[in-house]
Amino acid sequence: MSKGNIHKFYLNEKYIVVDVNSGAVHVVEQIVYDILDYYLDYEINEIIDKLNNKYSREMILDAYEEIKSLEEEELIYSSDFDTNFEYNKDNVIKAMCLHVAHDCNLKCRYCFASQGNFKGQRKLMDLETGMKALDFLVENSGNRRNLEVDFFGGEPLMNFEVVKDLVMYGRKLEKNKNKHFRFTITTNALLLNDENMNFINENMDNVVLSLDGRKAVNDYMRMTLNDGGSYDIIVPKIKEMIGRRKDKDYYVRGTFTSKNLDFSQDFLEYYNNGFKNISIEPVVTDPNEDYAIREEHIETILKEYEELSKKYIELKKKDPEFLFFHFMIDLNQGPCAVKKAVGCGAGSEYIAVTPEGDIYPCHQFVGEEEFKMGTLETGIINKDLREKFKRANVNTKDKCKTCWAKYYCSGGCHANAYYSNNDILEPHELSCRMEKKRLECALSILANE
Repeated sequence: MSKGNIHKFYLNEKYIVVDVNSGAVHVVEQIVYDILDYYLDYEINEIIDKLNNKYSREMILDAYEEIKSLEEEELIYSSDFDTNFEYNKDNVIKAMCLHVAHDCNLKCRYCFASQGNFKGQRKLMDLETGMKALDFLVENSGNRRNLEVDFFGGEPLMNFEVVKDLVMYGRKLEKNKNKHFRFTITTNALLLNDENMNFINENMDNVVLSLDGRKAVNDYMRMTLNDGGSYDIIVPKIKEMIGRRKDKDYYVRGTFTSKNLDFSQDFLEYYNNGFKNISIEPVVTDPNEDYAIREEHIETILKEYEELSKKYIELKKKDPEFLFFHFMIDLNQGPCAVKKAVGCGAGSEYIAVTPEGDIYPCHQFVGEEEFKMGTLETGIINKDLREKFKRANVNTKDKCKTCWAKYYCSGGCHANAYYSNNDILEPHELSCRMEKKRLECALSILANE
């Protein structure tokens, strides 16, 4: 059997080696780092000859034995797990993105949802459809007890009475069906008030609050319907919401574009506003848009991530509670091997439901008729499409098979792949490069902790 792969890099004053298959991460001395350049292809005496101008014979021998011991324990160059697995054979659904509003009170330039209507008619979900959606999730959840529901839009607060009624209906289902719903709501914060903040904090396990960082950046991208800026309206509301959340989960989520490649400044804006749980995602859009991220931007972005990691290390020393989503990584536990290979489960374990009751693989495919899987009335009838998503994993994506990051990113986003290459099995190259740099940054941060 051929030896597995490793990935090594130096960042934030740490030499780091990642074993691709086992996921083991090693912070090593420079001598070990250097020997690994030759370890597989040369005998020990040849390695000594190559490095004797830098290290003594005894040092090289000791480091070589250390590597050999790690290899014997399958903590480096480990073999891959069995790739002939059957994923979700019972077609269990555990998570749903519930589009309660295909309408919005902002008109963000980069909105993949076409300002909330997802290329269709502006519409709010009625209570009956929402109840059918929760019933559908329960009926298709098998023996799984914990279920995820994200109230999504458009802007879900535009249909807040239905959201409240659906939460209450969900609580009844929990008792009758021995299930537990974990509710999340994603909002632009424009309509937050005392009533809905209190309800959200009492009933939602998580809340995602959209803000794009600095005032000028946010207001250029996230405009009100009368073309005004949204920053001054929503920031006080976000602060109020977070203050009321106390120890409950939340995220302030932003998007960066070619217009703010210095997004580490937006990162600092969040921190200075007191936002402790944050995320900044690269925009996904037509590459012809003036704000799109293109090849000529990538080197700048990768350097920006490195700068961001340095700032994050310093901030974490002062404030351990500060969390940046893309730099969070758990090396102790995490998903099983199969889950690492298949990722988010879109089109299989995870679905999106529209106000009309149509079913799609995820929120980013809503409105694309070729990706309609069925309806709440018919169930999932496009079973070929479901099978296609079930088979989409790091072992069926050619570019993923030899990638060191495959079991961290799980093959990337299917929607990014489709919109860039018209094929969910063809990963979006620019997203891959950004993801690998974020992973290196995350690992270097852990090494410094």
